[in-house]
Amino acid sequence: MSTLGQITPPPEWAPHKAVWIGFPSHPDLWEADLDQAQAEAVAFARAVHAEGRGEEVVLVAADKESAATARKLAPFADVTVELFGDIWLRDTAPIIDGSGRARDFGFNGWGGKYDLPGDEDIGARLARRRGITILPCDWVLEGGAIDGDGTGLVVTTEQCLLNPNRNPGLGKAGIERLLRQDLGYDRVLWLGDGLLNDHTDGHVDNLARFVGENRLAIPRSPENDPNWRVYQDAAERARAAGVEVVEIPSPGRVLRDDDVVPASYMNFYIGNAAVVVPVYGTAQDDAAVAAIRTIFPDREVHGLRADAILTGGGSFHCISQQIPA
Repeated sequence: MSTLGQITPPPEWAPHKAVWIGFPSHPDLWEADLDQAQAEAVAFARAVHAEGRGEEVVLVAADKESAATARKLAPFADVTVELFGDIWLRDTAPIIDGSGRARDFGFNGWGGKYDLPGDEDIGARLARRRGITILPCDWVLEGGAIDGDGTGLVVTTEQCLLNPNRNPGLGKAGIERLLRQDLGYDRVLWLGDGLLNDHTDGHVDNLARFVGENRLAIPRSPENDPNWRVYQDAAERARAAGVEVVEIPSPGRVLRDDDVVPASYMNFYIGNAAVVVPVYGTAQDDAAVAAIRTIFPDREVHGLRADAILTGGGSFHCISQQIPA
């Protein structure tokens, strides 16, 4: 195996040793949605744990009071206390590479939009707590901005990785060089924009997800979906690159307080025993879960409501980061 192959992170469907899941902890951030967001996070964790048939679940709480709530609601989980700004561990926790080391990237609050205490170094603290070797990487990268198929192929969006609020001046060639150097990705599938009103600047885990080697799931739009052109462009780019596209129904237009929110079934999490799909009470929920069930016939596929978590801007994939076996 090449050196690159040794460091390439395993695909999400490969076996996991455990998963970190952020537990909503800050009343000032979540306000009236806090209790429901906690309940949704625990339901997600329970499905992933699958009564011991899945993987170890580590709920990460920001303070002792929240940790006590997490232990009460989720007695099946390990609960740890680490200061963080918010629960989006896909972006702030480390990415574990193919050699089992933690790649700890720079984090700047999604381009300077949300500067919250603890988010800048929680990745190193989580890795250190589990005794994982840490390799600092001196550029900004969030885990939700990329998705790999385990063969060296990675998908991302131009909107996010080329945004001057992350790594100004690098350009495509520079980003590709660093993805190869630090994560072993030797082929990059560049999609265009992400979802409307996604304050991560277009994270790919809300748009397109690898579900097999060279096999990419992308939403298919109902007529009312404000992102239909984004989905169409993504599918065209993927097919032009020789990547197989699997279409999944999209939720369509989802509103909160009359504003379009970035609701996406693509924010599913692939665990050892279960795939957990966020649903939002739309007419497409059942069809989307059924479509994803056909992709993963060897796993239980659950559609779980994620309305409250979505008020913070993400869903189940965004609040989790797996630790490969």
